[in-house]
Amino acid sequence: MREFGYQRAYDVSGAVALLDGDREARFLGGGTNLVDLMKTGVERPARLVDVTELPLNRVEETADGGLRIGATVTNSDLAAHPEIRRRYPALTQAVLAGASGQLRNMATVGGNLLQRTRCGYFTDVNSPCNKRVPGSGCPAIEGEHHNHAVLGASDHCVATHPSDMGVALAAFDARVSYETAAGPGELPLTDLYLPVGETPHLETALPPGALITGVTLPATATAAHSRYRKVRERASYAFAIGSVAAALDVRDGHVHDVRLAFGAVASRPWRARTAERVLTGAPADAGNFAAAADAELTAARPLPHNGYKVTLMRNLVVAVLSELAEEAAR
Repeated sequence: MREFGYQRAYDVSGAVALLDGDREARFLGGGTNLVDLMKTGVERPARLVDVTELPLNRVEETADGGLRIGATVTNSDLAAHPEIRRRYPALTQAVLAGASGQLRNMATVGGNLLQRTRCGYFTDVNSPCNKRVPGSGCPAIEGEHHNHAVLGASDHCVATHPSDMGVALAAFDARVSYETAAGPGELPLTDLYLPVGETPHLETALPPGALITGVTLPATATAAHSRYRKVRERASYAFAIGSVAAALDVRDGHVHDVRLAFGAVASRPWRARTAERVLTGAPADAGNFAAAADAELTAARPLPHNGYKVTLMRNLVVAVLSELAEEAAR
């Protein structure tokens, strides 16, 4: 591991000032991803700015009835928060599915959203990888890619984003707040991640030196009737091979409102807006759930060894929405 400097910040403006546009400096939260990448040599920061003491560790009501989640709230505290459990249950389920208890106790909300892909070629500094070394190639396309992207990928990168939390937040129209030396900013979570295109090394739309300060969940009654379902290759702690965050409001047997987002199928949490449009106003039955999933997945471009994900996601959408519809009918 490269030697690095360490500084601790106690207020947001001080943290941003400490980074001071230094491209070799990184903010440090729980460190559950960054420190691992430092050990393997993927990340080689010259300086770390510890942000765990910033006053961003609370979940608070917003004026319009939503919730604002501070960036240093731990995953464990987020999952256990009574208002998150009551009003956004899929978010609690996603967080609990996302890691071991020990990791949840350390990991923070801001860090979770900025975690980097677990693609084996990215984490191996002896392999080429366009995300790590632009222009070096993407060996996953011809190599090991059974858990790689089927949506939104490119000839330059087929890696997936590993966050479970991000999938639920995408379904609920979350917005990300950040601070820079020039002042505060905000953007929809679905716009936080850049399309892969020809520049997979450019991962987010955050300005240089920006510090995520929180995530805001808008008020929505639909979110209270939600579920997160994750499929993985073993029952214990593992990254998803496919996941769905869904919320459903059924009235008189028809879909009044629906929110859908997919995980482990793209370089970012994938908001399934095509499927939502197909379902809105339609009878809430398995046939329409399947048709909506098919409409979304027509854009899929699987590789030779990950085509199973298309069928998996279709079945997952039908199963989760059917369960929510049955609950609504009781």
